[in-house]
Amino acid sequence: MGCGAAEMAALLRAGAATIERHRVELIDLDRPIGDADHGENMNRGFAAVVSTLDTAVPETPGGVLKIAATTLISKVGGAAGPLYGTAFLRAATTLGDAAELDPPAVLAALRAARDGVVARGKAEVGDATMIDALSPAVDAAEMAEANGIAAMLAAAADAADKGAESTTPLVARKGRASYLGERSVGHLDPGARSTALLLRAFAEAVG
Repeated sequence: MGCGAAEMAALLRAGAATIERHRVELIDLDRPIGDADHGENMNRGFAAVVSTLDTAVPETPGGVLKIAATTLISKVGGAAGPLYGTAFLRAATTLGDAAELDPPAVLAALRAARDGVVARGKAEVGDATMIDALSPAVDAAEMAEANGIAAMLAAAADAADKGAESTTPLVARKGRASYLGERSVGHLDPGARSTALLLRAFAEAVG
């Protein structure tokens, strides 16, 4: 199955609906280690993405992701806006003007998104950030590439879930949670959780 602009827009709508459903959960995860605003910020940002797509859907998947990127950067506060915005922008740039995506293009977009977040946030696996969910997700997608886009996204979502859970026993080394030092142990990172939620939404929308 390919993925055109309409399908990409549908994935973002599914992601927005998931973030809305889990808004309070993300707020609660952020409360002990951050500003308790991750859920609200993400919900506002993705609602704005949907609102923009309601007006007009670009002609290419990359164009859709570029709209998501610019909207999230302008609407989402804290670290999440620049990080998610960079992820979508790098993915959009990698996709270029392609009208339809195949598995290699989807994998390239996922890799570019991860690399963009790493470049922007200077985090690596083990720092208790969204990279702990995103990096294993990309690795899993790579292993499943031969099985098609739906299988790739399902594998990515499964790996992201495990990666997000893996942040709970870690000492946060980036972001506001890092100010807590050892007291950050025992708290699942909200950015890793939102990453896992979005990838699961994308996988279910395709599957």
